[in-house]
Amino acid sequence: MGRKSLKEDQQKKIIEAFYNIAISEGIENISFGKVAKELDMHPSLVVHYFSNKEEMLLGLIDYIIASYAQIYQPVDTNVDSLERLVEILNNIFSRKWNTYIDDSVFYNCFALIFRNPQIKSRYRELHLLLREWLKSIIQECVDKKQLLCDDPALAADLIFVISDGAYYFLSMVDDPLEFDRHSQKYRIEAFKVLGLSPN
Repeated sequence: MGRKSLKEDQQKKIIEAFYNIAISEGIENISFGKVAKELDMHPSLVVHYFSNKEEMLLGLIDYIIASYAQIYQPVDTNVDSLERLVEILNNIFSRKWNTYIDDSVFYNCFALIFRNPQIKSRYRELHLLLREWLKSIIQECVDKKQLLCDDPALAADLIFVISDGAYYFLSMVDDPLEFDRHSQKYRIEAFKVLGLSPN
């Protein structure tokens, strides 16, 4: 039990160092030596926990999934289902995505899906998981008669199609006011999918 916990703790530290270097230098420029230097440890110790860079990349994607899960956790645990859904939608269409995971790292990893089937599979799992989480809270609102929605799975999918397209475009917008203006426009459309008022 103790050994497993130590291993997981070390792996987490290595992934966090990997992530921090990726923000400043890009994934393609990361080496075991740089990760070891960031952590002030011998490179052989990094290799002990991750036998190659691909394993670290998969660990990073798991780190991304765990970070994005926070968007679904209500700040106030006493909120009802509809309030939680509204909070989640507001989070999805806000700058909070970028506070959980840096956009450059996310898209840097994403580009690898075209060359690496395992990374492609992991990214697909991530996107399906995000949709499943959103579908579940929409279904909860429907079950409690707080919302009318014939197909929660389709609604969740459409909201993420809006979100994914929005962030792809918004990653090229430097002006904060323009970013917020577009973001609010996409947020309104996402609320419309559920027949909800964005206010």
